[in-house]
Amino acid sequence: MTPGMIFLVLAYVLSQFYRAFLAVLSPVLDADIGATPEDLAMASGLWFAVFAAMQIPVGWALDRIGPRLTSCVLLALGGAGGAAVMAMAQGPGAVSAAMVLIGIGCSPVLMASYYILARDFSPAVFATGAGIILGTGSLGNIGAALPLAWAVETLGWRETMWGLAAVTLAVAAVLALTVHNPKTPEGGHKGSVLDLLKIREMWAICAIMFVNYAPAAGIRGLWIAPYLGDIFGAGIGQIGTASLIMGLAMIAGNFCYGPLDRVFGTRKWVILTGNLIAAVACLTLWALPNQSAAFSIAAMAAIGFFGATFPVIIAHGRSFCPPHLVGRGVTLLNLFGIGGAGLMQFSSGPVFSRLSETAPPAMAYGQLFGLFGVLILAGCVVYLFSRDRLG
Repeated sequence: MTPGMIFLVLAYVLSQFYRAFLAVLSPVLDADIGATPEDLAMASGLWFAVFAAMQIPVGWALDRIGPRLTSCVLLALGGAGGAAVMAMAQGPGAVSAAMVLIGIGCSPVLMASYYILARDFSPAVFATGAGIILGTGSLGNIGAALPLAWAVETLGWRETMWGLAAVTLAVAAVLALTVHNPKTPEGGHKGSVLDLLKIREMWAICAIMFVNYAPAAGIRGLWIAPYLGDIFGAGIGQIGTASLIMGLAMIAGNFCYGPLDRVFGTRKWVILTGNLIAAVACLTLWALPNQSAAFSIAAMAAIGFFGATFPVIIAHGRSFCPPHLVGRGVTLLNLFGIGGAGLMQFSSGPVFSRLSETAPPAMAYGQLFGLFGVLILAGCVVYLFSRDRLG
């Protein structure tokens, strides 16, 4: 872990924080500026959509410019700038604008670290390294739970956002000083994303990537707060605790999955098993949405833990990418992962509103969670046709 990699992981902590913090801010944003859960679903969806769209230019920039400038410039302008816009927000529209900027700022940081990992380290340890980076970076989920709830109650949400803007700008400045670009591969090969899309094995992997992250991102980043508040009467402190538990489960999952491909000698079946269990947990919430708060939190923690196959999926896809397209390869996979989560964030608000018109709140939430489970199952069916590979 060079200083540059350490600070890229710290930047990824901020990225994880920003994709999840709206869940805890939901009550105060509703009260202060009239941002409803549906408004925040739209804002969160914009974060994911912009983040996903940025993966194409980020992949090009990593291969052509390198991770140092790509990460520090975007994080400074988008991340810090978006946090400042959020601090000054007077309505739901400003929240959406802030999330767009923050999505742009966060878009390169994980892929920059994966790019360095893929270029400077053995392919055999890529999944383990990717899991460690993702698990450590996921501490941002923890920061967006109880610590954020405490900061909002103690300092106020606007003051908290100004502090985050300053921290984000400082991290971007340190990235400019510490990140070093890997050596360019020999041979002078050229190529594009279109060359990657011609690789037949990538398509089934992209299918599971598209649905894998959506349930954990949607529930942890958005729906955990209104669900626990509406069904079980949870306050901001209880919501923060529940968010902390689910965040810890996601972190534990990332660390546990990293070495499993080498332990079991397969990536495909590790990924498939984990996602099937996560789907069952989603369907359990569909069947028993108002069993008890503890039961629901346990089910959401299971979704976070067993669904944390992201680094192994990236490793599976990366194994089919030629060396000169590694940057665009990992960002293409990330586009599908974040794009799927963003699409579900966009659609979950209108879907829940429609469900609420004809069903009581517990049933409406349960049906929303069940939809997440059905989507995972659909992705697993396509992924069954993938070819296993450990190289």
